[in-house]
Amino acid sequence: MNLHSRLCTLAILAVASTAFAQPKGYNYDEAKVPPYTLPDPLQFNNGEMVEEPDQWPKRRQEILDAFRTDVYGIAPGQPDALRAEIVEDKTTALDGKAMRKQIVLHLKNGEKTHSIDVLVYLPKDAHGPVPVFLTLNFRGNHTINADPAIRLPKSWLPSDSKSGVVNNRATVKGRGARAVRWDVDAIIARGYGLATVYCGDIDPDFHDGFKNGVHALFPNWRQEYGKKSWGSVAGWAWGLSRVLDYFERDDDIDASRVAVMGHSRLGKTSLWAGASDPRFSIVISNDSGCGGAALSRRRFGETVERINTSFPHWFCDTFKEYNGNEDAIPVDQHQLIALIAPRPVYIASAIGDKWADPRGEFLSGLHADPVYKLLGTPGLPAKEWPAVDEPVQGQIGYHVRSGGHDVKPFDWNAYLDFADKHWAAKTSN
Repeated sequence: MNLHSRLCTLAILAVASTAFAQPKGYNYDEAKVPPYTLPDPLQFNNGEMVEEPDQWPKRRQEILDAFRTDVYGIAPGQPDALRAEIVEDKTTALDGKAMRKQIVLHLKNGEKTHSIDVLVYLPKDAHGPVPVFLTLNFRGNHTINADPAIRLPKSWLPSDSKSGVVNNRATVKGRGARAVRWDVDAIIARGYGLATVYCGDIDPDFHDGFKNGVHALFPNWRQEYGKKSWGSVAGWAWGLSRVLDYFERDDDIDASRVAVMGHSRLGKTSLWAGASDPRFSIVISNDSGCGGAALSRRRFGETVERINTSFPHWFCDTFKEYNGNEDAIPVDQHQLIALIAPRPVYIASAIGDKWADPRGEFLSGLHADPVYKLLGTPGLPAKEWPAVDEPVQGQIGYHVRSGGHDVKPFDWNAYLDFADKHWAAKTSN
């Protein structure tokens, strides 16, 4: 990086340090990061090392099992039945640029049932199955675009005047309220589809004792697995896999090319979904922070204790045993990235989002790189933290964007470039 680039980066860092407020009482000083030793993703639990690619599946299973029992929780398999109700099938939308589909997935397990609304936009002139970005949203499908035909969610919503929530229920006022985070036009223009689900349709984002959402489909699960039972992040990831189950039946969607993408807590979810379900072709984490892409042992910004205290329903109860004791966790988040190998994974940070530890997010990609290299991929094409707004893209992609905790057109442009790279450029639509 030349002198001009370095000066620009320093200026951005200086502005970022004052422009984005962070919770007080937590470490944002790199010099105060405690010494730590990361568990080696290529070292078996018995101390032996992975030397050849054909040994990786066994080591991968060890790591996956540790994340299930100590971080996210053990989730069930498929429900007894999944029925797709097509409530709208390929209607022209977005000023003629796209086709809109709306589907209700009806899940049944024993006598218990649950429904999930799925919104899909596909390029208008697509010929054949379309690769799709699958995402969760925070406030309802209707908030991602002002399109008046998008169905309103019936699920519980957190209070949010901007999104038009009244008595925890969606209203038409919320249409397009979060559209700034969803570059739908750019996605469609590249020849890709966008599918989204309101996360609360899968599991409500409050500590309800796991009595609602998809957890209710398995009423005896917590009794059987106790502290190791699945939390909300695992529940949301499980729901994304059920959407992918449906995509495998939909002739309009190329289920072999589905990128799972999420922001913040839903970025944690996209990483766990991609790690636990190898059918996801590309995995994208946007500002996912603690419990996502950021290394827990750095204790920079949000900590394990803080996240478990503020959001006790996100992870399994075992994870709480590591509050203030991150070094004892049998895994760290670079191993979560390694679980996705050799599939493409993209980690995105924002320089003003210190709470999510952007450097720690980069380091997870860096320390997962040996696994990607073992499996014959280019891995991460950077050994030092890249300059702000300068993406690096190998089999592991990374950028640190100027600004704060958000999803911007810059992010989407990087993800679309990454998809072009790994999905053999534009589809022939």
